[in-house]
Amino acid sequence: MRLAHTMIRVKDLDATLAFYTDFLGLEEVRRGTIGDEATLVFLADPARNYYIELTYNHGRSEYELGDQFGHLAFHVDDLAPVVAEVERRGWWYRSSKPGRTSSKYIFVKDPNGYDIEILEARA
Repeated sequence: MRLAHTMIRVKDLDATLAFYTDFLGLEEVRRGTIGDEATLVFLADPARNYYIELTYNHGRSEYELGDQFGHLAFHVDDLAPVVAEVERRGWWYRSSKPGRTSSKYIFVKDPNGYDIEILEARA
């Protein structure tokens, strides 16, 4: 058995796509609909190792974030340019505290309020 994808419900499909494609570098690989009910957009990393399904339910713009979901995590080779881009965009972020962990990471929020962790890959 292997993991297929993670599905998240989104409030604004265009803003969410821009975040995941323009900022995180994922690619839209498939799009479909469930009748008039929903639009599904599948995103993947360039190597197609992992997929995220964005589900936009037509006519619904609000969801209550549950406390059972933690975050999505992405690896980068160098965290510094990511931090610079987040700051350029004026986004709030939380970073790892020196000495508390050997990992270097930040957390940002996507347009739906989901936590996104961006980790610097260890050498």
